[in-house]
Amino acid sequence: MRWSPKLRPNGWDGLAAAIVLLLAAACAGMLWGRGAATGGELEVVVSIDGGEVERFVPTDSAGEKTYTSRGYTLHVLVRDGGVEVSQADCPTQDCVHTGWIGRAGESIVCLPARVIIQLVRTDGGSDPGGVDVVIG
Repeated sequence: MRWSPKLRPNGWDGLAAAIVLLLAAACAGMLWGRGAATGGELEVVVSIDGGEVERFVPTDSAGEKTYTSRGYTLHVLVRDGGVEVSQADCPTQDCVHTGWIGRAGESIVCLPARVIIQLVRTDGGSDPGGVDVVIG
């Protein structure tokens, strides 16, 4: 009967593990260390029934704005470079539950009122760390 060799870690195994850890740390640093987008200023675009009704810079327009569409009223609070729907009289309240948004590419949608509030960059780009695709 043949005996199998004893398997013990040696110096080469430790070197391989150290290289894998260094590569993983370098990849994580590249992904998380990108920072914010360098181009363009953040803008809020408000669309009702598919048409743009207002565009403004959130840092210049702090306060509350009101939008009315299809019999529903949305109270939008602008603060800290972002926006949120603080109050709405639509039945589902999805726009209120979305909460505060402050990065390019994020949006708040009220389907019953057909209102879309989006954050975009003036150069047309989005945040490099943002989501590319949502499935499901």
